[in-house]
Amino acid sequence: MKIILMSDSHGRNHLIDEIMEKHKDADAFLHCGDIECDEYVYPNMRIVRGNNDYYADFPEKMKLKMGPFRVLMLHSHLCYARDRLTYLSKMAKEEGCDTVFFGHTHVACDKVVNGIRLINPGSLYYSRDGRPISYCIIIVDNDMHVEFKFAPFE
Repeated sequence: MKIILMSDSHGRNHLIDEIMEKHKDADAFLHCGDIECDEYVYPNMRIVRGNNDYYADFPEKMKLKMGPFRVLMLHSHLCYARDRLTYLSKMAKEEGCDTVFFGHTHVACDKVVNGIRLINPGSLYYSRDGRPISYCIIIVDNDMHVEFKFAPFE
């Protein structure tokens, strides 16, 4: 299963369109919030609400089953910022999930905290760690393989 994970595009739909065109073979397109467009623009994309998604009716979080993995997807703007990763790992355990897809920080990461895998695809607008904007490709089989794609996207 091939999943394209994006976050924090902040209205840069041309980048989303470019990524979707490049990965027509993807099984799912997911967005971790701050897409800043109406829900009808990307009807085949699973999207959660970010702190800048004022006008669309996206859910705050969603649970997804991906092969053997149970994924909690949210934006993370409501998490305690100083210890966000620990908070997200605790939330995942409470929700019965082993993986979290999240956004808001504009920093790409793939870490394990308290046995929970935490994946942030970075941002499609204004990366906050000095690296270029990014998204990630996730391949799910018996494992979860994550590949970050940084601009310029090839």
